[in-house]
Amino acid sequence: MNDQSLIESLLPAVNQQLESEQTPYVKATFIRLVEKDEISPDEAKELIALCLADESNRMYIDKRDFDVSRYQQLLENLPGELIEDSDQDSDQDQDKD
Repeated sequence: MNDQSLIESLLPAVNQQLESEQTPYVKATFIRLVEKDEISPDEAKELIALCLADESNRMYIDKRDFDVSRYQQLLENLPGELIEDSDQDSDQDQDKD
């Protein structure tokens, strides 16, 4: 599955989060991206889907539950770059030496 098809597969989840009372931070991010950052609604949804994909991937790699706080932080950083866990990864690499 390529990146674009992954994003497209997550768009229904993003749309659901935009409507859910349990994820108001997703709607707030969407509104901020569209109104303040002047990003198209479709692109804003794709950026949110990238954050969802990033956290889902980290959840799989680390064999842990979904980290809502990390997801919120990724959303807060939009439209900038996604948070990298490079500091954590490099610390783990140093422990191996």
